[in-house]
Amino acid sequence: MSDDALRRLAERAGIASNWTDYRGVPRVVGVQTLRTVLDAMELPCGSDAQIADSEARLANEQQRDGIPPLLTAVHGQSLQIGGTAHGGGALTVTREDGGTQALQAEARDGGLRIAQVDLPPGYHRLHIGERESTLAVAPNQAFGVRDASGGRRVWGLAAQLYGLRRDGGGGLGDFTALRDLVEQVAARGGDALAISPVHALFAADPGHFSPYSPSSRLFLNILHADPALAIGSDTLRALIDELGVGDTLQRLESQAMVDWPAASRTRLALLRASHAQLAPRLADATDPLGASFARFVVDGGEALLDHARFEALHAEQVRDGRWSWLDWPAALRDPRAAAVAAFADAHADTVQFHLYAQWLAARGLAAVQTSARESGMAIGLIADLAVGTSNGGSHAWSRQREMLTGLSVGAPPDLLNALGQSWGLSTFSPRALRQHGYGAFIEMLRANLRHAGGLRVDHILGMRRMWLVPQGADPIEGAYLQFPLHDMLQLIALESHRHRAVIVGEDLGTVPDGFRDELYRLGIMGMRVLWFERDYGLFVEPSRWPTGAMATTTTHDLPTVAGWWQGRDIDWRARLKLYAPGMDEAQDRAERDEDRKRLWGAFQYAGVTDLPVPPAPEHADAAIDAAVRFVGKTPSPLAIVPIEDIAGLVEQPNVPGTVDEHPNWCRRLPADAATLLATPDARRRLDAIGQARQAAGD
Repeated sequence: MSDDALRRLAERAGIASNWTDYRGVPRVVGVQTLRTVLDAMELPCGSDAQIADSEARLANEQQRDGIPPLLTAVHGQSLQIGGTAHGGGALTVTREDGGTQALQAEARDGGLRIAQVDLPPGYHRLHIGERESTLAVAPNQAFGVRDASGGRRVWGLAAQLYGLRRDGGGGLGDFTALRDLVEQVAARGGDALAISPVHALFAADPGHFSPYSPSSRLFLNILHADPALAIGSDTLRALIDELGVGDTLQRLESQAMVDWPAASRTRLALLRASHAQLAPRLADATDPLGASFARFVVDGGEALLDHARFEALHAEQVRDGRWSWLDWPAALRDPRAAAVAAFADAHADTVQFHLYAQWLAARGLAAVQTSARESGMAIGLIADLAVGTSNGGSHAWSRQREMLTGLSVGAPPDLLNALGQSWGLSTFSPRALRQHGYGAFIEMLRANLRHAGGLRVDHILGMRRMWLVPQGADPIEGAYLQFPLHDMLQLIALESHRHRAVIVGEDLGTVPDGFRDELYRLGIMGMRVLWFERDYGLFVEPSRWPTGAMATTTTHDLPTVAGWWQGRDIDWRARLKLYAPGMDEAQDRAERDEDRKRLWGAFQYAGVTDLPVPPAPEHADAAIDAAVRFVGKTPSPLAIVPIEDIAGLVEQPNVPGTVDEHPNWCRRLPADAATLLATPDARRRLDAIGQARQAAGD
């Protein structure tokens, strides 16, 4: 078999057979990696004959009449439709509102060119001869912060939802605690609260709790649901007494870390008890509660039923030692199989419980966003869309034709992670997305925008190219796979417009040339982080930060301001031996000493501190105050400060490249959500960012 033929096929499929690492060293992708990625894309390549057949199929897909199931366009701009044999003239469009409209097209470059797509944003039907395609027309710009705020530059906080506290919370943050925090942020003048992902995890495995490794990005983590929302606080207290879990709840609430196994078991026990109590009402369509539940199930459709069935199946299979659906008996791997339907019938109560839990979680999240808007917040919640979904989870099981199996999303080695990363996540197949009219992608966007005023898209760089690692291989053995960036961004802009929600793309890392310009043209914000905004080694003054990006002090994967100032991140790198070859702790600490001086000089130049010299590393309060003002002074339309910085916390939520070595996704906040912002330090910092934002807008 010819390696050259294999590489030609890979390139045609969008797989780069060469790449350049962060040090500028050219790299060649191994043939086994190319075969694995091609197989995941359903392009067999085990022989010269298979390669030739796969190449012919790709060519046919890319050329046949040039009319895929869905085309994207931008209102008022041109559209090129490649490969169609249509001779030009008027094309008929059936608009989303039911009306018809003609678009003029001319034959050009082997296809059709529409000089101006004069259609309102929406999903329309384009008729070309005997063929039809959905024409998704995006607005010129996504819904923006200024659209939401009336032109004001606004600010907000970021919070790890699981870490929120409240009286009766049981040691695990929930949507009721989130509503408490939203009301406090609104009362202090904030317009947004960015939260960690609320995607569905695995009810049968409370040890799998990373919010960025979900079972499904379509549904919610039921552990954030508060049973009191359906049954009332008095009834919930009676259930706690009946189950004898009062002491357990008190113990969990007193701990500094989330005890995920114990907190999950207790929360699930209360959810199941509340479901058993409400089951007669839920089954009664004349009861308002039952009618609401019935509407939710109908609206959720097949996707919701699939997820509930998966949860029931997963619990049974885990008991038998089969965690991933890829290891289940063959008859259960297909969600449409008769064996799955039979199982669901035999375990109807369990399936109904998971439908109920999703309904309750959705009610809780919707109530938070309603409270945010009623409290005067211009944006409210900014949800977080994880970059992928667990290979063994509900989303991958129910959307197998659209997913890449046998591969993990990750990142090649870079300055922050010299060994590279493999996150154990699956993602969509770009080939399958095109073939299926981007249905799974649109479905996911709508699910995550349903109860939010904004959406942060994790690792949005992956919408241009994604680093994919064969399962079991080292991260450096991956390859870049090209994705249909223009189509995906235009669909994001369209859904942003329809949901009146702002979009933030997490564009940190190795950014391809021109990528950020593409985001900004569509009104999608990037992210700028204090630690990285430098020019020739010096920290860039606030006025030079870009206007098209959200500004922030730090992120969940980076040290807090106090942690950076004290060098706590260096402590962890040294303890966990995370240094790349050629770097060591002494060099790291020497560089940090210099960086503290540089940052303090930037603070002085920006006028956010009056102190003539930097405070000692162990005294970080003044550095936090200055950092908050500094970010607040940027011209960004939105400034976000993690609540860890408002509270002056040293530890960061997550250390990339670790699993159990660091207590990732476990740290709880030091006070209840309803009182956390009332301390003198918090009030001073919130006042400072509010004043800086107001001054930046003048």
